[in-house]
Amino acid sequence: MKILVLSDSHSLLWVMRSAVQAIKPNAIIHLGDYFDDGEVIREENQHIAFHQVPGNCDRYRMYQLKAEVLCYPVCGVRLFMTHGHNHNVKRGLYTLLQDAKAENAQAVLYGHTHVPDCRQEDGMWILNPGACNRGDGTVGLMEVENGEIISCRILRQEDWEEKV
Repeated sequence: MKILVLSDSHSLLWVMRSAVQAIKPNAIIHLGDYFDDGEVIREENQHIAFHQVPGNCDRYRMYQLKAEVLCYPVCGVRLFMTHGHNHNVKRGLYTLLQDAKAENAQAVLYGHTHVPDCRQEDGMWILNPGACNRGDGTVGLMEVENGEIISCRILRQEDWEEKV
C-alpha cells in the first residue's frame, strides 16, 4: 500500500493533484500549511483515506480547533503525524522523536522546515516530505506491507512521473 505524505502546500494545489494522480496512493497525509488545501484534496479524492493536521500558518485560517498531533495506524503502520512547529523542529528533532517513541510510532511525519528528510533512526522512520508549494516541490512516499514500512522516500515531480 502507498501512503502519500504532503506538507507546506501554501495554496499550490497543482503539485499535490499531480502527485495524487500519478502515485495513486491508498492514503494521503497532509501535514499543514494550509489546512484548507488538504480539504480540497480530500474532497477531490473521497475514495482515498485522508489524514491531516494543521500547521502554524493555519491558526488564523481555521474555523474550528483541530488536533495538532495524530498518532494511530494508517494502512497498518502506526504513524506520529504533526506539522512540527510545536516541537521546534527547526532547532532539532529531539522532542519530536521522544514524543513519537512514547507513542510507539513506527514512523514520525513532520513538516514546517520545508527541507526534505527521510531516514531511519533507532528503528523508526523519520519523514519530512519537504514543501509541495513550489514548481520544484517535493512529497514523501511510504510503501507498507503487512504492518511494516518497506520503503520510504522523497519524490520530486520528475520522480513520480517516471519511476512510480
